[in-house]
Amino acid sequence: MLDLRSDTVTKPSDAMREAMASAPVGDDVLDGDPTLAALQSRVADLLGVEAALWTPTGCMANAIALMYHLERGDRFLAPAGAHVLEAELGTSAWLAGGLPTPLPVRPEPADVLRSAGGASPYFGLRSRLLCLENTHNAGGGAVTPVGEHTALVEAARSAGLRVHLDGARVWHAAVALDVPVASLVAGVDTVSVCLSKGLGAPMGSVVAGSAEFVSAAWRLRKMLGGGIRQGGVVGAAGLVALEQIADLAADHEHATLLADGLREQGWPVSTPDTNIVLVTTDAPGPVVGKLADVGVAAVPFGPGVRFVTHRDVSRADVETVLERVAGLPVP
Repeated sequence: MLDLRSDTVTKPSDAMREAMASAPVGDDVLDGDPTLAALQSRVADLLGVEAALWTPTGCMANAIALMYHLERGDRFLAPAGAHVLEAELGTSAWLAGGLPTPLPVRPEPADVLRSAGGASPYFGLRSRLLCLENTHNAGGGAVTPVGEHTALVEAARSAGLRVHLDGARVWHAAVALDVPVASLVAGVDTVSVCLSKGLGAPMGSVVAGSAEFVSAAWRLRKMLGGGIRQGGVVGAAGLVALEQIADLAADHEHATLLADGLREQGWPVSTPDTNIVLVTTDAPGPVVGKLADVGVAAVPFGPGVRFVTHRDVSRADVETVLERVAGLPVP
């Protein structure tokens, strides 16, 4: 089975396993874990922010940021299909108390200003936060370029909004645009990044921002059950993962190869910005079943089927996928 369900299915590399086995560790709750401290410092430097905090999951990282920014009943804006809206079990409302308002999948500054609204009476909604996502998973791994990012942040500021960036795959965006990742984080108040999606660590994300925010985030992480003890064992894999960011370019090439090959066979397929390929179909379940029958794992995703290339899928694997798919009916 060639597994293209997600870039989270990767296995830790030998280098990661060796780093995990030899990582210096400590009790992160009591004294701090030296490997987690090194990882957090490295991520903060890459993102161009003051401080960072490791979390076991990206959902926890986003929840921490929203809990920090929102009070109960506050409205926040996010692109339609955003992870914080569709794939985090409503924690933005349940834990952070926020009322979500979807924007277009690819919002423009005018959308932010219109949805944020202006001054309202005390019983009106109070807009407090704009949540961006780069790359946008539901948009097929769509990239927000630096200029668009800057314009959206400026619109949020003019509307009195704070900004959180769900940058789970922002590494992909930086590689696709050939820009420093910090340029795609500039101006935001908080940002979350993932170490497992694409980069291959077995688990872990990082939430980052000002030193003041991270000080509060330690407390919020603990409230969510995230008292990390000898977390350096998995943090060490994250440090190795950060050395592999440039390798994401190969995943993009493989996604383009897959999309082009499917299109040549008549499949209605998107043109990928990064490592996500979407096929439009009214019957995603049966299509996924037929793919599994020929040894290709994909997932139903919105109005279609999603394939995700990753570091454990080679060019030869993609070519094999196309050979296997050639015998299937076009969706």
